[in-house]
Amino acid sequence: MAKIKKFGSKGWTPERLGSLAGKTYVITGTTSGAGFEATRVFLSKGAKVVMLNRNSERSKAVIATMKKEFGNHIDITFVHMDLSKLDSVRKAAEELISKAPQIDALICNAAIAQIAKQEMTVDGFESQLGVNYLGHFLLCRLLFERIDDSKGRIVVVGSLAYKMGLKRIKFEDINFDQKYSPWDAYAQSKLALMMFAYELHRRVKRAGKHIQVQVCHPGASRTHLIKRDNIRLDVKILFTLLSPFIAQSAEKGAWPEVMCATEEELAVEKLYGPTKRGQLVGPIGECSLDNNVLNREEAAQLWTLSEEKTSQHWPI
Repeated sequence: MAKIKKFGSKGWTPERLGSLAGKTYVITGTTSGAGFEATRVFLSKGAKVVMLNRNSERSKAVIATMKKEFGNHIDITFVHMDLSKLDSVRKAAEELISKAPQIDALICNAAIAQIAKQEMTVDGFESQLGVNYLGHFLLCRLLFERIDDSKGRIVVVGSLAYKMGLKRIKFEDINFDQKYSPWDAYAQSKLALMMFAYELHRRVKRAGKHIQVQVCHPGASRTHLIKRDNIRLDVKILFTLLSPFIAQSAEKGAWPEVMCATEEELAVEKLYGPTKRGQLVGPIGECSLDNNVLNREEAAQLWTLSEEKTSQHWPI
């Protein structure tokens, strides 16, 4: 059952935010959708934002848009990073560490969805698994010490898809080579990202580290996530027809990740997001969690696999 009592009947809104001056937020995927809107909120409150995007021109356009809205004094920068390429993630993390002495929150927001035919990354991963999960796993590992030193947070933007599809990690065929399904592959990628976050929290707690790990989902939001050319036409049509009835704005879709990056005294090992109509829309609060995402044995197996696939040991 969803819970919004902590924030009142309207749930969490950006009205709860005070000044964020002196804070630094790093966000993946900010050229549109929830990442773009989250950037707007942070900048409006005086924070510094570092965007991690693969498209340089669109990133420059975002910077121009933000400066036009908030003024040239705002602190917004861009580091090129392609989550589908592990070498790109490594280079971006190295550059970011040299530029950001403090990271108050890393928000793992970028995602791709519903890729019609199986596509592989240059490192040999099914594209949705590579972008949505493994790229973020590596990024979190490489920035971990900087975030810990800052007593900051890692915010994972999950999806209600975690409780759909196969509802498990397909270890025996992680790339869906035998029978590819756009939906099952997407659901697995988001389940993996969320299982990782909860496992990371448990390890952080045991190690006595300072990082806080939070997990949220945007509900059903009108973003560009399923408007790519390689997404099945019937999926696009269905979303377009149903969007006015089951989806909220990208701005509201950004609120859960902003809340998880800023709100004090949030409970951990929870899921935050919209709380109405099957948790698709409505006031932001605590949502119910299905047991499959909390499977500790599977999470430990996924952690080991992730270290192997990214060639990055994470001793925590």
